[in-house]
Amino acid sequence: MATFLYRLGRLAFRRRGYVVLAWLAVLTAVGLGALRAPGAADEEFSMPGIESQKAFDLMGERFPGAAADGATARVVFVAPDGQKVTATENRKAVEEAVDALGDGTQVAGVADPFESRAVSKDASTAYATVTYKVKSSEITDASRTAVEKAADQAREAGLTVETGGDAMDSGGGPGGVAEIIGIAMAAVVLLITFGSLAAAGLPLLTAVLGVGITMFTITVLADALGLSTNTGTLAMMLGLAVGIDYALFVVSRYREERSKGHTPEEATGLAVGTAGSAVVFAGLTVVIALAGLAVVGIPMLTKMGLAAAGAVVVAVVIALTVVPAVLGFWPRAVLPRAARKGTKRQEKTAAAQKGAESRPDDESNLGTRWARFVLRRPIPVLILGVLGLGALAIPMTSLQLGMPGDEAKSTSTTERRAYDALAEGFGPGFNGPLTIVVDAKDAADPKTAVAGIGERIGATKGIVSVTTPRFNDAGDTAVFTATPSTSPTDERTKTLVTTIRDNRPATEAAADGATFEVTGTTALNIDISAKVQAALVPYLVTVVGLAVVLLLVVFRSLLVPLKAALGFLLSVLAALGAVVVVFQQGHGAGLFGVEQTGPIMSLMPIFLVGIVFGLAMDYEVFLVSRMREAYVHGESAEQAVVSGFRHSARVVVAAALIMIAVFAGFIGEHDSMIKMIGFGLATAVLLDAFVVRMALVPAVLALLGDRAWWLPRRLDRLLPRVDVEGEALTRRPGLAPVPDPSPDEPVEARV
Repeated sequence: MATFLYRLGRLAFRRRGYVVLAWLAVLTAVGLGALRAPGAADEEFSMPGIESQKAFDLMGERFPGAAADGATARVVFVAPDGQKVTATENRKAVEEAVDALGDGTQVAGVADPFESRAVSKDASTAYATVTYKVKSSEITDASRTAVEKAADQAREAGLTVETGGDAMDSGGGPGGVAEIIGIAMAAVVLLITFGSLAAAGLPLLTAVLGVGITMFTITVLADALGLSTNTGTLAMMLGLAVGIDYALFVVSRYREERSKGHTPEEATGLAVGTAGSAVVFAGLTVVIALAGLAVVGIPMLTKMGLAAAGAVVVAVVIALTVVPAVLGFWPRAVLPRAARKGTKRQEKTAAAQKGAESRPDDESNLGTRWARFVLRRPIPVLILGVLGLGALAIPMTSLQLGMPGDEAKSTSTTERRAYDALAEGFGPGFNGPLTIVVDAKDAADPKTAVAGIGERIGATKGIVSVTTPRFNDAGDTAVFTATPSTSPTDERTKTLVTTIRDNRPATEAAADGATFEVTGTTALNIDISAKVQAALVPYLVTVVGLAVVLLLVVFRSLLVPLKAALGFLLSVLAALGAVVVVFQQGHGAGLFGVEQTGPIMSLMPIFLVGIVFGLAMDYEVFLVSRMREAYVHGESAEQAVVSGFRHSARVVVAAALIMIAVFAGFIGEHDSMIKMIGFGLATAVLLDAFVVRMALVPAVLALLGDRAWWLPRRLDRLLPRVDVEGEALTRRPGLAPVPDPSPDEPVEARV
């Protein structure tokens, strides 16, 4: 592996013009293809195998053309204190607003609250439902503006009016602000780390190139593969993250090899052969984690994972080809200022570094000082780190999964105020009614069978009302709603859904051949949470198991991969515990602008595990591979730990700070789910990089000593040798350092 990549690096250095032109041609081709490609379809969210999805599918089959996927908007009218919406003036204002809501080419119809019995018992609140002919993603700004104008019209009459529904959701989201903040912070960290604008800009440039190619490719393939506009979200985030990281490690190793006196071409080959090997296997661990999302069984999540895995593959290939090619154009630009000027100070530093192999203890930096501190006190560091992460992980035992809706939004939004007004006027369960789909195709008397099911469900404790069933044209299928007494995110609502389903045999037995299924947004969220929770353990076993096998090949050690996996589990459980503390229990929520606590987003644990596992293994490979390299080259186990920190600690810390900055940028967004994702990812990277990799890893290796690198002989013979540490390169002739050329020499002479 190292030899092949060494040759690849030198080839890219020598043929730099062709390499860059080839990648620019790829970017241009997919870019032009993206411009001509049909727009990405709005992917239907589906969860095969759950009852809610089966019920939705049955509704689509038995109620064709019912526009079940059409967008809706809900306009809530609240009378002034002490008044009723049924009063003459207030009713007139509501009816005028309803008439105005009916205008528009996209509107399919408007339900008048006085005719559809959408008035609360105390007559303080009423709501009108606007249905559209198109999906929420196709609602135009003009249609949304029309709703707002109608609402303003009623407000002028003295009513409090709020709007909600999926038709009013314009997409929101970070809008690129978080990404811009993250890139800016990454630039600052890189500049501080390298002390060179060119060295800081190169990883950013290549990362943007990789993300551009990936996103254009996703657009080109969107129509053929059924990719939605959301598919590229994870690909963009991770493509940018690992693209910066991988280029960062190659450039850092290049600077190190140049400081030893190697020519630019030789230093590039060595950097790609050693750091590039680590990049390849780090990328493979990320790909495993992302491709493993298919285990969850959610088609949308599978597509997002595979698209992001493709982005990682592109980032790896660019780090191995474009980075050495750019180094060929400007071989001295990425070096420290002293090296570029060829000062005597740099010559002394280079001489000291050339003798590092014979005197490894002579060179000291913050990384080596920290490593020696941990090596002197491994047991206290290990106990303190494990106890700290364990304490943070304890709240994770009370994790509640769900899909937060309007109730989780800020009270400054009209959607949240509409939600609260409906809950106050109609009861907390009104915002999350259960939809009951009755299949009476085999019933002797469908109407009687449906009525019987409705009566039994209506008599269930926790149900406050049941609507009149609505039959399809064939008369063999009916739909009605059952309103719970508790809110959609209340645990009692989950228990209620379980009770209705558990009572199904008795309910259907009295229905003369009719069967029913429970669906609706509330039931769907409950089912999704249950399926994701059940898939979490198989996903962890699959991903961690495959990664342990891969790391076994990389490090040729039995204990190091196990230690890496256990450390990751500690950090991700601690991060989930921190998310529960803030977003579910509300401790410190005000510091992060969280106004409403509740269940944790169902997909959050899966996202957290997938993304953080990939990044954690990145840090593990880059840090421990340098330790393995030093150990293979003859250093003691303890000294190898110090050497690993001497060469890799700074860049690992820089990479982690970049990721923390990128993810933390999302905490400032208004959407609670985006806040949650940003907080969880930033916390997980912080704990994994600085507690697990920087503290627990050297502590465990210090206690294990030479046993850390032990591998049974039989297993040693079975495993392929990939030579990540570049041992084969040290045996190649002609690798001795040569004097660095004068800064006044022409560039062609230097290369």
